[in-house]
Amino acid sequence: MADRAGESKQSLSGTPAVAIGRALASPIGVLVTIPLLVIAVGVGILLLGRDATRTATNDLVRKQLTEQAMSVQADVAFALDQADPLMARTRVLAQQRPERDPMLLALHDLIVGRPGVSYISVSFADGTYFHANITRARAIEVQTSYLTSSGTRVEWFTVDGNRLVPTRDIINSYDPRKRPFYELAVRTRTRAWTPPYTFAMTFETGITCTEPVYDGNTLVAVLTVDFDINALSTFVARPTLESARTIVYTGDGTILAYPSAASLPPTKGDQLLRYQRLEDPALTALLSQPATSELRLLELGGSDGWLASAAPIGGRRAGVAVPLDWYVSTIIAEATLLGPTRRLERTSAFASAAALVIAVLLALVLAWNLVRMRRQVAASREEARSAQARAKELGSYRLIAKLGAGGMGEVWRAEHRMLARSAAIKLIRTDTLRDPRAIDEIRERFRREAQTLASMRSRHTIAIFDYGVTETGVFYFVMELLDGIDLESLVVRFGAQPPARVIQLLIQACASLAEAHDAGLLHRDIKPPNLFISRAADEVDIVKLLDFGIVQTQGEVEVVKAASGTDLGIPATEKLTQLGAMVGTPGFMAPEQILGMPLDGRADLYALGCCAWWLLTGEEVFRRGDGGARFFNKHIYDPVPSLRSSTTGWCPLELEEVLAACLAKQPEDRPTNARELGAKLRAIPIPDEHAWTADQARTWWHAYKPPIPVTPPTASGIQIIMPGASEQRPHR
Repeated sequence: MADRAGESKQSLSGTPAVAIGRALASPIGVLVTIPLLVIAVGVGILLLGRDATRTATNDLVRKQLTEQAMSVQADVAFALDQADPLMARTRVLAQQRPERDPMLLALHDLIVGRPGVSYISVSFADGTYFHANITRARAIEVQTSYLTSSGTRVEWFTVDGNRLVPTRDIINSYDPRKRPFYELAVRTRTRAWTPPYTFAMTFETGITCTEPVYDGNTLVAVLTVDFDINALSTFVARPTLESARTIVYTGDGTILAYPSAASLPPTKGDQLLRYQRLEDPALTALLSQPATSELRLLELGGSDGWLASAAPIGGRRAGVAVPLDWYVSTIIAEATLLGPTRRLERTSAFASAAALVIAVLLALVLAWNLVRMRRQVAASREEARSAQARAKELGSYRLIAKLGAGGMGEVWRAEHRMLARSAAIKLIRTDTLRDPRAIDEIRERFRREAQTLASMRSRHTIAIFDYGVTETGVFYFVMELLDGIDLESLVVRFGAQPPARVIQLLIQACASLAEAHDAGLLHRDIKPPNLFISRAADEVDIVKLLDFGIVQTQGEVEVVKAASGTDLGIPATEKLTQLGAMVGTPGFMAPEQILGMPLDGRADLYALGCCAWWLLTGEEVFRRGDGGARFFNKHIYDPVPSLRSSTTGWCPLELEEVLAACLAKQPEDRPTNARELGAKLRAIPIPDEHAWTADQARTWWHAYKPPIPVTPPTASGIQIIMPGASEQRPHR
């Protein structure tokens, strides 16, 4: 039997199929087979592709035309929708009507980094006019005009730092109240888009979003955000296909954007730019087609023939009910489609020869790599096991469990390897970022937060133990591990808190703020999630102030940067926050913080007063039912509601008076500093029957029983769900 099995195996090994298989698997077989396969596949592709290339090219062009139309559609929609937030900010300026210089500087800051926007203006009912605009040289200038007995005096300026530099002035007959945008706003009494019209000084075609501002029935001013043909043309200047051109136009044939706006024929007076003046046969053929309500591809006639995409692009923009009758189209000549096919036919022969050479080289590389890869597999497995072990350690700390994670960050519960001390480690990974400036900004914020926390000695500021950067570029610092709950979750889970307990919590928060303010540091984001109550050993109700990620030094001046990050030449101390950007949390920002004015420690006291209101009532001081601008205006102008009518049960009059002082609109009407506020809180008399005693606090904590010590949310985008806390914040 064994002899027969051996004879059978020897017979099988000598068959032609086995012999061919062994020959193909040999190094010589690989070197011969791969080139032959490449040649065979190449010839087959060449024969089949010759017939399919034109169809595939045509389909590709159609797809690119569609993508180009959708891209421009999204870009222009984004540009036009900027009118809504710009109107909201400009409305505040119109209602305040500051002096000339602050008004022009504010308009200058609003137009910085606004793609597609060419003008922002405020026209008052007395004929006074302020505006900021982007010039053809992509520079920013500001202008004011006012009526005089000899005509309209117009003055232009450029901005250098925080001052205006005069450039020129003239006397003319310009009156904004006679312009189409002003007349439309007065006629409709609401926000509206003008039909395309020519601008007074440049005579370029453009469109304006206009809105009147009334005080009762009295017209105060008319606001505008303008988009001219140069601004909108930046979105269509670079089509995805060579020799293609993209045009934005209205249903009646007015041109709103063109690939090269600088090459357009000059207009005369108030004459609109119509498509007939371009003398473009392809555009004429396109506009002879009926308007379309959805994206479609068109084959246009003519001696050459063109392919075009056409799609609606206007719609209801910036909150205006009347839709814009706008369209976008990308046009390309059909002859352009044959160019890639002809080039492919000329290069296919060279490609086949090159493929043979490459195949031989690849076969050699493949054979060499087979042996090398076997060796590397074993080494890689060992390295992976080692890396996994190292990943669980960070310096002197061993990572125990992940407490939370967000975009680039993680927070871990850790333990010191020698001391067996528990801690929280915050990690920031930048390996997903490609922009070096973004990495530098994250590194600087991380460094500031670590150094700020390290400089604090108050027991009511979260303590930091260590800080550094790993070899792989991971930023980390080690903090104390807190056992408790933040004040937002406290109210969400347990409702409004007794006034006596709230007073004790506020006094502790004042101690942390007093130390920070003495060091010249402003927190700028005091809110319930950043105030944490914890316990340590037998002590309970210990307040910890968190999140110093956006701390600012008092008196620190910010560098003005465009959206691209380009320095605009204003000398200042380097800061991470751009000028004019609101830093903080809506609902807990002082009026001067909303308006972007210089801040001191009294802005943090305002925010602390808002936190106290939240603890006592379970609601914010002002409800957020209105839009953004109206909500901010409540903090700036509206009187503070009655605390006693918003609470149930006992609430001392002295506490209401202290909170009213904290929430004063003017900083000088608030307590001078956190230390003074703490003293006023300590002076509030509390009857024995309403006191929050140590026994009551210990009873509350015994009932609360947080599952494990946790660390709270941090400033680097890390969202952590607290054990025992609500996973969904309430909508207020």
